[in-house]
Amino acid sequence: MISVSPSNLTYNVLIEHEPDGRFSALALGLSDCKSLGNTEKEALENLQEVLQKRLQNSKIVTLEINSPQANNPWTKIAGMYKDNPLFDEVLADIETERCKLDAEIDEYYRQMDSQDGVK
Repeated sequence: MISVSPSNLTYNVLIEHEPDGRFSALALGLSDCKSLGNTEKEALENLQEVLQKRLQNSKIVTLEINSPQANNPWTKIAGMYKDNPLFDEVLADIETERCKLDAEIDEYYRQMDSQDGVK
């Protein structure tokens, strides 16, 4: 579906104070729409002219496309063991092992912290 944008457009503008004391204004997303001015206001006014010239013979539309569905290889096997009577037991074993590893790591960090305090 294509829709035409309304007549009033809004742009986010980056204003920077340049080393020479002037100000630059850049329409974000339109890198070729940039202007300079002695003040921020002047830079914005100049940018407005640049944008109006740019859009004089063009228009902005919104184009909607269908997002392609990526084939995730894991979706083929996801959930294949959900009805297996051993599934909950396997999950419990995994959780037990992870808790043991977490405890070992915590103890290791405590030892490292106590050695740092001794130095």
